[in-house]
Amino acid sequence: MMLKIDEALSRLQIYCEEEEFKGWDPYDGLNSKLFQSFPLLPGNRFARLAWIQAFKRSPVNFRKFALVKKDYNAKGVALFLAGYCNLFSVNPKQGYSAKINFLCNKLLELQSSGWSGSCWGYNFDWQARAFFQPKNTPTVVATVFAANALMDAYEITGDGKLLDTARSSCNFILKDLNRTYDKNKDFSFSYSPLDKSVVFNASLLGSRLLSRVYSFTGERVLKDEAEKSIKFCLAHQRNDGSWSYGTLPFHQWVDSFHTGYNLECIAEYCRYTGDTTRNDAIEKGFRYYIQTFFTEEGISRYYNHSVYPIDIHSSAQLIITLSRLNKIHEYKKVADKVLSWTIDNMQSDKGYFYYQINKFFITKIPYIRWAQAWMFYSLTTYQKIFTEQNKLKIDTEGKIDLKSL
Repeated sequence: MMLKIDEALSRLQIYCEEEEFKGWDPYDGLNSKLFQSFPLLPGNRFARLAWIQAFKRSPVNFRKFALVKKDYNAKGVALFLAGYCNLFSVNPKQGYSAKINFLCNKLLELQSSGWSGSCWGYNFDWQARAFFQPKNTPTVVATVFAANALMDAYEITGDGKLLDTARSSCNFILKDLNRTYDKNKDFSFSYSPLDKSVVFNASLLGSRLLSRVYSFTGERVLKDEAEKSIKFCLAHQRNDGSWSYGTLPFHQWVDSFHTGYNLECIAEYCRYTGDTTRNDAIEKGFRYYIQTFFTEEGISRYYNHSVYPIDIHSSAQLIITLSRLNKIHEYKKVADKVLSWTIDNMQSDKGYFYYQINKFFITKIPYIRWAQAWMFYSLTTYQKIFTEQNKLKIDTEGKIDLKSL
């Protein structure tokens, strides 16, 4: 299996480096110069929503015709950076430092300005059902992925500027995001400073960053505020272990990768703070996740009630969730089945991964953030874990260490 992973990763890496880590996104339709050329459409909420959904759902890529250019996406850059940090850990002599430096500098360059701390948004206007986010509006999701990747790089390079930037991102989370409180005065962080929506994975990502920075700085306020968000979101965990996406009436679906987000964030909070009181909730959520979203043949379900669409993000997230919960060795057969099926059915001859397989068609558009960056991070995580495991089996003289088997 390791040979198959290595080959798939090598092909993907070549593709992404040739693209210089730039590309299209499922939600970048509003970057269309054609759309912007119509006098009334850009200012109409329904027109924006229809346009962006048409681009997202179509198996045909109209972006060249609609004049949507390939671009850097901060979250995508962060995932690539985290992936190269994984590769560096496996083989520090391979020359990955240049890529790490380039991606760190690119992330720092892509920051959104005018807020209480370092923060990042997306490189396109984004119309959702709940809110509208203008281009580069910072979100907790993009910010946390960026800051976490910079911390990964800090642990390799020792560059204090990277840790300082991540600490600054905590100011954005604490000061700029809105809060929704419950009767216990616990709260959910909003998705961005411009909305007041309750999206569980977004708030939990905020807790994850606060707790990770706390593990370096020891600032009690970071731990305390992270815990309040954790408690709020755990109060909304269903009896079967699942979460809806959020609290709004049209946010009541349950999907694979956001469930994975929730679990890894809670587990990371516990690891960084030493809190062991959430283990039962994590185990209940994990049982639901692993039993619901993956078929016997290795297909990743998107929703809890349907196989389709088979989304590349769901496959990638499994490896991350298993690694964060320290379950990847226990569930290696599941991980291998999912990755093997994904590589066989969703990787193109050119090395990139498809976006989705639907019941009647396949969307093969090579989205850089949603597909390539996530699979790059996932495959490098798998490679790092099992390469390090194999190294533990061999002592410094090249002999098998029986105690490690």
